[in-house]
Amino acid sequence: MIKYIEETTEFLQEKGFENPEIGIILGTGLGQLISEIEIIKEISYNHIPNFPTATVEFHKGKLIYGKLEGKTVVVMQGRFHLYEGYSLQDVTYPVRIMHKLGIKTLLVSNASGAVNLNFKKGELMLIDDHINLQGGSPLAFKGVEQLGTRFTDMSAPYDQSINEKLETIAKEKSINLHKGVYASVLGPQLETRAEYRYLKTIGADAVGMSTVPEVIVANHLDLPVAAVSVLTDECDPDNLKPIDIDEIIALAGKAEPDMITLFKEVIQFL
Repeated sequence: MIKYIEETTEFLQEKGFENPEIGIILGTGLGQLISEIEIIKEISYNHIPNFPTATVEFHKGKLIYGKLEGKTVVVMQGRFHLYEGYSLQDVTYPVRIMHKLGIKTLLVSNASGAVNLNFKKGELMLIDDHINLQGGSPLAFKGVEQLGTRFTDMSAPYDQSINEKLETIAKEKSINLHKGVYASVLGPQLETRAEYRYLKTIGADAVGMSTVPEVIVANHLDLPVAAVSVLTDECDPDNLKPIDIDEIIALAGKAEPDMITLFKEVIQFL
């Protein structure tokens, strides 16, 4: 993997991806942030050596380099998921590349379902902790100790100082920002009624199919990370209705301006 990382990094540096300060991963239906960026370079994933390719139709599949709020950023417009058939090492490869390019902070967004029924669709949740239900670890491979400590501490996976700043910004901007625990599952099927009850019992406030692998690797690299979920549906097992993916995408787009505000404001302090 070290050889691949070096090849990919050198390629991107030659293309002008020089010394980014902040990495951003944009989740399902969350691409509007791109319009706020002064784009300097962009390149499709399928043109980057050793990079996976996004296969989900609403994930664009571009790596973007530019300026946002006076900071140099590298942005993943579209991420990778285990349910696409990728390995955990594939899913988290871009985090290792962004770190190698020089980022000092990682911001992550996703769309998720509200297990905590006090949270409503269209609202945001700051991830304070997570539960990994994806059945594996992105650190479980031979030679991982060459990239960072094997036994990575996860007592506080999300950076407390960034989270506190995000909460302060939310109050100042009158943004309804919940705080809670995100459970990451394999997917791509949605949960059964019994599974939603189980998730609630074990302490999850929201559920999705991403983010946790990237956060684990960020911690492996000692990279401060914060993550915000856009809650796109309410997972009430007693009143469960068939899922509408189009509605989920629409709700993500509707809630996204608040998430963009949070990210833009917090970037000024990073």
